Amino acid sequence: MDVQRESMEFDVVIVGAGPAGLAAAIRLMQQAQQAQQELMVCVVEKGSEVGAHILSGAVFEPRALQELLPDWQSLGAPLNTPVVHDDIYLLQSATQAKKLPGFAVPNTMHNSGNYIVSMGNVCRWLAEQAEQLGVEIFPGFPASELIIEDGVVKGIITGDMGLDVDGSQKDSFEPGMELRAKYTIFAEGCRGHLGKQLLQQFALDKDRSPQHYAIGFKEIWDVDTSKHHPGLVVHSAGWPLDKDTSGGGYLYHAENQQILVGLIIDLNYSNPHLSPFEEFQRFKQHPVMKQYLEGGKRVSYGARAIAKGGLNSLPKMSFPGGLLAGCEAGTLNFAKIKGNHTAMKSGMLAAETIFAALQSGDEGGQDLTQHQQRFEQSWLYDELYRSRNFGPAMHKFGTFWGGAYNTIEQNWFAGKLPWTLKDESLDHAQLKPASDCPMINYPKPDNVLSFDRLSSVYLSNTNHEEKQPCHLKLKDPSIPISQNLPRFAEPAQRYCPAGVYEVIEDTDGSPRFQINAQNCIHCKTCDIKDPAQNISWVTPEGPGGPNYPNM
Repeated sequence: MDVQRESMEFDVVIVGAGPAGLAAAIRLMQQAQQAQQELMVCVVEKGSEVGAHILSGAVFEPRALQELLPDWQSLGAPLNTPVVHDDIYLLQSATQAKKLPGFAVPNTMHNSGNYIVSMGNVCRWLAEQAEQLGVEIFPGFPASELIIEDGVVKGIITGDMGLDVDGSQKDSFEPGMELRAKYTIFAEGCRGHLGKQLLQQFALDKDRSPQHYAIGFKEIWDVDTSKHHPGLVVHSAGWPLDKDTSGGGYLYHAENQQILVGLIIDLNYSNPHLSPFEEFQRFKQHPVMKQYLEGGKRVSYGARAIAKGGLNSLPKMSFPGGLLAGCEAGTLNFAKIKGNHTAMKSGMLAAETIFAALQSGDEGGQDLTQHQQRFEQSWLYDELYRSRNFGPAMHKFGTFWGGAYNTIEQNWFAGKLPWTLKDESLDHAQLKPASDCPMINYPKPDNVLSFDRLSSVYLSNTNHEEKQPCHLKLKDPSIPISQNLPRFAEPAQRYCPAGVYEVIEDTDGSPRFQINAQNCIHCKTCDIKDPAQNISWVTPEGPGGPNYPNM
């Protein structure tokens, strides 16, 4: 479709107003002010506002924030609930649990000095700091296409508005804009739509271990004062997940009589009958969790994929005209179950690399390979290096023995054992045929602690313009019914946390694959877990998706 587009020029365009993108924007402007140099920096964000698509646990380590904005407390950063106590449980069954003593827990799981936060609100605050420094932030503008000319990334194109379901232009059609830059930082988060294209275009993940993923669920509950202990952090391993499924649960006592509860499930699970959403509903019924939630009211729900491959899976982060930052690259430290401080540091390093290049007279478009050295000289690299074996150990040895290995490596050897474990498997290729796996009979929701998908999606405030092209693209529309249904009982019906995918009976009695794109909460799980790699998530029109108030 040949469309006339308006074009705007910047020094740096940043895709994504999450912790990585906003930290990069702030660091760029700080350096420009110190050098008394004018710099034009723009951040585009697909959410309707900054924070609308941010979902994180979150226990926040303030190390990178302290470096970026040392006066964050006086500036009013929403870090209001310091962690006062850690409880870690091994859930042995639906009713039994064992609290682990401190010596049996990896040091990376201790949270003294950290804060329980809403990362959505932290990002809103970071956006205010960025705008005060002169950064232009455009929420509601998804970056839908790359501008690549002569093998160089020159910027991005925002999404067209007003397209009908067949891709034709409606009367309300408005073409997206070209946002051109000397350098573009991609900080879209886990499994970014454009980042995925960049990995392929520039072979950035060549000779790296495959990225590994999990799906993380989160709910916010209002609870009675008697059950609320501000600053209490609870983590768990074991039930409801079986020995072949790794992951763990969390429950954080935040401010305002609210509890944040969730479950993280690695997406390398093998049983296609498994439903991550239903596992999360079961998790809340365990007495350890139920004691805090019972009598409370669920007020928010969401889910998001997590990149957890760590150091071994990091791609080359530079390419002609830009850099990858944060969870776009996979900088999360899964040994800590934390990626916000690492994302911020990654964004800051990207900003420093680009500003140094521009200061040297660089006119843009270079492959800033010096960024790798800057990264390797930072505490971010050191932290990820020390945790490099955590995920592979859990995958190779299971939750119990993998946990024991990690406790010894972290507590006795500070992550510096002279070998590196690797996991070269592909998450989407781990499903076994449905006929070879046990069925899982999940209980019906009680609407007290457990709920169905649609009532959950309602709490995420998800909305999309209905008459637009479907943003969940099937490379081959026949595969769900011809291949995935007979072999894997079409697992998209279960791994999607929002009821987007259904197999329904057509008028002639045959099965038909239905996509309810309106429900999509942008978690990206389908893009990751589909065994045929047939589903591609692309940006929908405008500010579609969830509107998380304080996730």
